[in-house]
Amino acid sequence: MRRLFICLLIFCISYCTAEAQGTFTTGNKEFLLNGKPFVIRAAELHYPRIPKEYWEHRLQLCKAMGMNTICIYLFWNLHEQKQDEFDFAGQNDVAAFVKLVQKNGMYCIVRPGPYVCAEWEMGGLPWWLLKKKDIKLRDVSDKYFMERTGKFFKEAGKQLAPLQIQNGGNIIMVQVENEYATYGSNQKYMEAIRDLTIAGGFDKVQLFRCDWSSNFNKYKLDGVATTLNFGAGSNIDLQFKTFQELYPTSPLMCSEYWTGWFDHWGRPHETRSISSFIGSLKDMMDRKISFSLYMAHGGTSFGQWGGANAPPYSAMVSSYDYNAPINEQGQTTDKFFAVRDLLKNYLQDGESLGPIPEMKEAIEIPAFELKQSASLFTNLPTSKTTIDIKPIEEFDQGWGRVLYRTRLPLSKVKQKLVITEVHDWGTVFINGKVIGKLDRRRGDNTIEIPAVSANAILDILVEATGRVNYGAAILDRKGITEKVEIVNGENKKVLTNWQVYNFPVDYAFQRDLKYSTAKANGPSWYKGSFNLTKTGDTFLDVSTWGKGMVWVNGYNLGRFWKIGPQQTMYVPGVWLKKGKNQIIILEVDKPTVTKVAGLSKPILDKINPDESLLHKEKGQTLNLAGEVPSHTGTFDEGAGWKEVTFASAVQGRYFCFEALSAQKQKDPLTTLAELEIIGEDGNDLSTLKWKVVYASSEEVTAGNYGADKIYDQQESTFWQSQSIGAKPSHPHKLVLDLGSTQTIKGFRYLPRSDKKTDGMIKNYRVLIKKEAFSFKPFIASSLRL
Repeated sequence: MRRLFICLLIFCISYCTAEAQGTFTTGNKEFLLNGKPFVIRAAELHYPRIPKEYWEHRLQLCKAMGMNTICIYLFWNLHEQKQDEFDFAGQNDVAAFVKLVQKNGMYCIVRPGPYVCAEWEMGGLPWWLLKKKDIKLRDVSDKYFMERTGKFFKEAGKQLAPLQIQNGGNIIMVQVENEYATYGSNQKYMEAIRDLTIAGGFDKVQLFRCDWSSNFNKYKLDGVATTLNFGAGSNIDLQFKTFQELYPTSPLMCSEYWTGWFDHWGRPHETRSISSFIGSLKDMMDRKISFSLYMAHGGTSFGQWGGANAPPYSAMVSSYDYNAPINEQGQTTDKFFAVRDLLKNYLQDGESLGPIPEMKEAIEIPAFELKQSASLFTNLPTSKTTIDIKPIEEFDQGWGRVLYRTRLPLSKVKQKLVITEVHDWGTVFINGKVIGKLDRRRGDNTIEIPAVSANAILDILVEATGRVNYGAAILDRKGITEKVEIVNGENKKVLTNWQVYNFPVDYAFQRDLKYSTAKANGPSWYKGSFNLTKTGDTFLDVSTWGKGMVWVNGYNLGRFWKIGPQQTMYVPGVWLKKGKNQIIILEVDKPTVTKVAGLSKPILDKINPDESLLHKEKGQTLNLAGEVPSHTGTFDEGAGWKEVTFASAVQGRYFCFEALSAQKQKDPLTTLAELEIIGEDGNDLSTLKWKVVYASSEEVTAGNYGADKIYDQQESTFWQSQSIGAKPSHPHKLVLDLGSTQTIKGFRYLPRSDKKTDGMIKNYRVLIKKEAFSFKPFIASSLRL
């Protein structure tokens, strides 16, 4: 009898386990969940951008919006901030997050990288990789990079492999790398990453990779499904046209359907209309195309985690609101209800919309003053010494600020200080006095310095504002990465013998400084407190402050910068407490008022630009009289990339593109999404040194449509001539400085990729010169190299 009982027990356990297990695979033009057709309706959100206490609230909102799946990235640099020290606890407990997804009746898609983009510091790659001087990122030939990737995957697998659907969990797919075709085309690299993903423990789940409709066929990857990414307003049939021709039996999925866009410091707040967004989503639902909303809820890039784009270098704000259906605080928006109202018509058998959870309360905090301060120059940590200047990674620093100090030789005349590669924002001091500031966004590298006595103290304070997270520039060391020179006429002297002071972002460092009530002078920390009788979410108004970082009760809220568009810092109510709360603000610029207030709503759309957003000076016009075109042509009216080959190669540094007319008659606009210039070897020229030196017209009021969008490698953004107020007619011109003389065989042009056709170019001409173009009236700054 006992033996029979044990056998029955084993049978029951095995039966229940088998029932709990499931399958998810690709079928004929569809995904199959437990053998039945399944359309993925996924919501992307990121666990580190949401306080752990709010995770379930945000998941419930996604369920209420009509989602059946949650899509997440894994952030390698979050989980391994120091080499071989892995952290999957607390706020980083991704397994707990995935289990919450399952608890709330949804499946999960995991995207472990190693590279993830996400407007996240270095695209998720850990900073300490840059300590290897010859590191090759996302490259199979770099054994160190591949070994470290494999080690991270195994650690991630320990957390998440048991949660694969085949093991009774809810993970139905795992992604291999991320949008690799925008970076390279090495099939062996992708095969190696696939194999490391499997070796890490993701050996049962359906694997997939994501790219764009314009580049997904740069490589092949056996055993892995393919999905496409594109933005609001896209023509769905056109996006999948080539894919369906190559993979006629594959299921269709938009793995990133961009619901909005991210904001850059000093640029207008980005939005995407409900009308354009919801129309393409309906098109996908009507065609039973799976999707993932990127983002359903953006949240906040707390601390040092905000990334940057380049070229041109442009750092992201701390808010990752993204104009998503669920806003930064976790509130529903009109876009949320538009999605909910649409998806209720496409629920599968047995499904229902989840209830909308109660919204989190927002509170206001009366203005209060930060009465204590600590000057940076009176709180210098122990210095390190180096003969040649070096980036912060070589001093074992990942994020924050660094002060470089040396002595200047005697000079009785003014000289130029030339700093090669300031990453990212620098202030120059001589004997404690501010001489000037340098901003990587503008390409600044030179400051005039006064006559100095022998042994004058030169200090250069550099703030890192986010490592590049996209494109070839992700290899982005911080501080001063090359050299500092004194230039006097033809004489140049490289400065050496530096003392280096490192200022990390750790809360303990900020807390333990020597604060006093004395008036602060120069870059400083400010400390204060405020009392609460009740807690709730709030938005700290930092609009009277300059540039820096904020900590509240030990939590790092992120970066702020007076240039906007973000003027408030989101403070989750769960990080506040009744009674006394502490705030520390590091100010590397200069505040106008040292007060802060808590608002009930954010300010995300107020810019105070420190430079013109236009790529031309007032009254400046390009003089093309007497210039001979290198090529003249006409584009067809179709969408998609168009390639032009010149009759013969042309050498030049300055590339002028002139749009002469639009496809539609009487259309005064010009729009251009991407421009790639083809070198003599047939490959695209590197854009890392490119710079727009002139654009005849740009729309920077109604949206972020500056001319530098033509080489930001983002196909959903574009340059547009002015459309609000004045609508200048053709021709529309722009001039690129390629950084050095190049041999050019042709170019590729991408029109705007949404459903609209306004501004699509018909007739055009190209002019290429070794010398800079001239302007009317003559403006000397337009000829700077």
